[in-house]
Amino acid sequence: MSDHHVYKKVEIVGSSKKSIEDAIENALSECGKSVNNMEWFEVQETRGHIVDGKVGHYQVVLKVGFRITNS
Repeated sequence: MSDHHVYKKVEIVGSSKKSIEDAIENALSECGKSVNNMEWFEVQETRGHIVDGKVGHYQVVLKVGFRITNS
């Protein structure tokens, strides 16, 4: 077993009608279905869509770091 790790980052975008936090959770949940060993995320951008003067939905751009393994 190695005492060092190598990581890669991917950019993903999540959305939600409820909140920024829910948009993050949605993005990580979907990303986790195809990306293994996720270890951290960075919020790059937050934005939203306005409908009738109110928030229609939130959108969050994330960079997700995952560990590369030999398996």
